[in-house]
Amino acid sequence: MASGGRLPPPLLPHLIRTVEEAAVACARTIGRGDRRHSDQVAVAAMRSVLDGVPARGRVVIGEGERDRAPMLWSGEEFGAAAGASADSEEPSEETALPELDIAVDPLEGTNLCATGEPGAIAVLAASERGGLFRAPDLYMEKIVVGPAARALLGDRVRLDRSPEENLAAIAAAEGRSPADLTVAVLDRPRHEELIAGLRRAGARVRLIGDGDLSAGLTAALPGSGVDAAMGIGGAPEGVITAAALRCLGGGMLGRLVVRNDEERRRLEETEVREPDRILSAAELAPGPTLWFCAAGVTDGALAPGVRFGGGGEPENVEISTLVLTNDPPERLRSTRFRLCTLSARLPERRVAREPR
Repeated sequence: MASGGRLPPPLLPHLIRTVEEAAVACARTIGRGDRRHSDQVAVAAMRSVLDGVPARGRVVIGEGERDRAPMLWSGEEFGAAAGASADSEEPSEETALPELDIAVDPLEGTNLCATGEPGAIAVLAASERGGLFRAPDLYMEKIVVGPAARALLGDRVRLDRSPEENLAAIAAAEGRSPADLTVAVLDRPRHEELIAGLRRAGARVRLIGDGDLSAGLTAALPGSGVDAAMGIGGAPEGVITAAALRCLGGGMLGRLVVRNDEERRRLEETEVREPDRILSAAELAPGPTLWFCAAGVTDGALAPGVRFGGGGEPENVEISTLVLTNDPPERLRSTRFRLCTLSARLPERRVAREPR
């Protein structure tokens, strides 16, 4: 349950800049074949911006556990109040700062970046303290749908139903034939039966090599050409997807997948007490205020990639972002030009508000 007051709107530009700088940093590594290096530079750039965010920030989903990640580990504190004393008796400017939880993926699609393929993004979701589910680093079985089918989740659309049954229900809600629907699925051996079932039902299956977060989000994004997303992907990505879906009016179901004793041990060390429970988007991202920010690294469905020499000026870099908010429900696309140095003053963005 989220605690504390609503997030103040002036915080949002700081978080947008966080994903922008991560995108620019790893864009310089596009096509160089080193996915780990791409991820490392994205993490370092994102962390450097978070140091200056005027909040008492906490990473609830990041690069892993503290002993496995040098920075942006789950539970790490950041922001202007990160060094403040927890037992300070006198109120101060620091203790008055808003409490902020974030879930980050500094580079979703590390392989896509390394090979120069479309769809790599730097992404972040934010809410009040307690507003994002602290998902362990496990797999999650998911169904993601757009606004028209959201009310069917847990009823006619369920994780324990066959792909054919779920697809028929989604098609009915959309007022279309199953043959007119496109379902995004990660191209993995574990999904052979799912893919076969969707094809038997007549659906078009869009197989994706990486990036199930982006695939899930496009199921609720108008004009994306994707009507649903199904299959097993990362649980942390599921939380970020849920935050975006709550801004877009879409919905999802998610259930953790524990494959072996090591994952079971890791789960026991978390706050999760009902691993078999099916969670909705509202349970994965329950915060009253939800923000989602994604900056394109390579060109993709969510945002164009970084352009060096943007605006016809060799020293400029062009950064495109997608920003979603739930209160008020808005979808913003912005493009910003700035000097290539990270320390340069950032000029104003061009912002386009889209109908929800």
